[in-house]
Amino acid sequence: VGLPLPSTEVAILDNNDEPLPIGESGEIAVRGPQVMVGYWQQPAATANIMFGEGWMRTGDVGRMNERGFIFIEDRLKDLIIVSGFNVYPAEIEDVVVSHSGVVEAAAIGVPDEDSGEAVKLFVVGNDPELTEQEVIKFCRKRLTSYKIPRQVEFRDELPKTYVGKILKRSLRDANNAQPVI
Repeated sequence: VGLPLPSTEVAILDNNDEPLPIGESGEIAVRGPQVMVGYWQQPAATANIMFGEGWMRTGDVGRMNERGFIFIEDRLKDLIIVSGFNVYPAEIEDVVVSHSGVVEAAAIGVPDEDSGEAVKLFVVGNDPELTEQEVIKFCRKRLTSYKIPRQVEFRDELPKTYVGKILKRSLRDANNAQPVI
């Protein structure tokens, strides 16, 4: 997304609100004169995102490079936690859409007895011969084992907002899966 605006500080934080080293991914926090001071008459909601001396947690997962450029990688609420490991859906989706038979994909976390959550993948394809096994095999060659989808569901289309963003909340709701965070 580029460099922060003038008078704006950006930090990439771990789960304890501690700054992470350059290049590591964590939650993006911001502070500056244009950052809100909280939600109107909602102290509990404000306490969830505001901390320290005017810092606001954005809910975005990102990283910063050595030149100060910010890269947004995912949304924290979309994070899938498999056996304690953070799985960013965007990484899985990027891999899957590189398959010639896939038009678009969305990954969500679903409850799993063994690992807490498992990756479920929704795929819109352009190849009627494409199978769940082929998609999983494709992922095995390109992803770490805990990131490989356990389930693949093919759809004619994915639910979207008016501007074309995939509604993962709708996919989670249809699968009775709630984000961990």
